[in-house]
Amino acid sequence: MIRIFSILVGAFFSLALLWSAGKGTVAYISEPPAKTVEAEFHQHPKALSLSSDGPFGKFDRQQLQRGFQVYSEVCATCHAIKHVAYGDLVDLGYNQAEAKAIAAKAQIPEYNPATGEVKQHPGALKDHFPPVVYGGAGNPPDLSLLAKARHGGAAYIYSLLTGYTDQAGFKNEKGEELLKKFPDARTPDGLFFNPYFANLNIAMPQPLVAEGQVAYKDGTKATVDQMATDVAAFLVWTAEPKLEKRNQTGWPVIGFLIFATVLAYMAYRTVWAGKKGH
Repeated sequence: MIRIFSILVGAFFSLALLWSAGKGTVAYISEPPAKTVEAEFHQHPKALSLSSDGPFGKFDRQQLQRGFQVYSEVCATCHAIKHVAYGDLVDLGYNQAEAKAIAAKAQIPEYNPATGEVKQHPGALKDHFPPVVYGGAGNPPDLSLLAKARHGGAAYIYSLLTGYTDQAGFKNEKGEELLKKFPDARTPDGLFFNPYFANLNIAMPQPLVAEGQVAYKDGTKATVDQMATDVAAFLVWTAEPKLEKRNQTGWPVIGFLIFATVLAYMAYRTVWAGKKGH
């Protein structure tokens, strides 16, 4: 009796689930949810090609140094890179003396647990980049791992930096004008329209505004596009500092695994040859 009752209860719940799923599907098909402004006008990242792309990718040290310069002169006011140590700058092509000079310009907070005091000392190679105290609107994210944390990676960063535009008259790929289709979606005061940002409105003002904003030490022409590309490449390095070594190690490992697989198969054929008639 108990078994029959359990079967009936299970059948009842199964039918209820099927009924709910069917009803929901019919409602979704007959009355699909309205498209949001984000779904209609958010743009996918632009194409970006870097020397570090792909399984054979390698960093361009000159580009990384230019990207670090853009970060230092433009981004560092609001954004930290707390996972990077000053000693890591040697990997960008700086020598020890240059890295020490860069570190010495920073004041690193040091907490004394015995007294509760926080003192400052000049940066050294062992120190990480200090946190940034930001007093403006919003909460600027740390940039160390941004290239891994955002879909699109470097292409997203590049697109965001070069994607600021006037909302008035902005059209999507279908040719639809944003403010005509969604008149209530006007960017609020204090925010800035950027179709590459998730909700289209970002608290960060356009950081790269003019050619020559950064005077590159290697003489490269500092267009907005060039500065955005260089800082995106630098942030790939901060997120993946061991990328080159991983690429170099990966191919020998794959080769060894292929060789071991072939060797194991040949051994299998040899061991079982007599019993399987091979």
